[in-house]
Amino acid sequence: MAQGILITGSTGQLGIEMRRLDWTNVFHPVFLDRTELDLTDAAAIVRLVEDGYGGAPFAAVVNAGAYTAVDRAETEQILAWETNAMAPAAFAEACAKTGTPLIQLSTDYVFSGEREGSWEVDDETKPINVYGASKLGGELAIRASGARHVIIRTAWVVSAHGQNFLKTMLKLGASRDALNVVADQFGSPTSAADLAVAVQTIALAMARDAKLASATVHFSNAGETHWADFASEIFRQSALRGGPFAEVGPIAGSDYPTPAKRPSNSLLNHREIEARFGIVPRPWKVALGDILDELLGAAK
Repeated sequence: MAQGILITGSTGQLGIEMRRLDWTNVFHPVFLDRTELDLTDAAAIVRLVEDGYGGAPFAAVVNAGAYTAVDRAETEQILAWETNAMAPAAFAEACAKTGTPLIQLSTDYVFSGEREGSWEVDDETKPINVYGASKLGGELAIRASGARHVIIRTAWVVSAHGQNFLKTMLKLGASRDALNVVADQFGSPTSAADLAVAVQTIALAMARDAKLASATVHFSNAGETHWADFASEIFRQSALRGGPFAEVGPIAGSDYPTPAKRPSNSLLNHREIEARFGIVPRPWKVALGDILDELLGAAK
């Protein structure tokens, strides 16, 4: 009988892409969305993990579910902390009891954004908004639990699904000739499809080899950009496919105030994920092309 791998957040960008993957005959993914598992119900989380799959513990748990409304988190703090900190704590407690490896998705927002160059996994964490603080709370709870784990920090996730920056740009570009986009916040986009492959690789490795130690790693696509440059590249590649195009004007983040402060530097270093798991992210412009192929068709 195949071993079960529990995966939460199945209707999110990452979850949808993980559903598309081949999980081999050895492992059976058990996908749950928020209607099937309430991440604010810690007792339900513990019961689920302790019950396991087919009478045996899960081979691994992937917690891809999260509260991701960054601006609303400033006023919905309890919900953000219940989902992003207390839920991972419950998963970790149960995983420690059952000996199940836990793969937790986290974020660049655990950092302040105030440094030059890319963030290393062991750099000081200093979140500047509620969302980032709640995600850091989840990280700390997992590390304190004793559960074998891998925490994967990512940033700027985009895909052909759900709501994200890429789809927002295409929608706005369909009705406007020009847009102003922030140009002083730096990072690298992440294809949800590429992230899904990385998460699967890590989950399977942890499930197959009980000797693999806990770790924190970073995954995004390769290359540095800022939001305005990202938008320009979206429209450049979109135009090649007959899609929307708009001119992009760079503005400062202070010209586009939001309830939650954003890090000015979200660039993540990939050294740890490459060394531990052999995962080498591809360039973000190439990954963007694949998403636009799905949304608009191949370039002409």
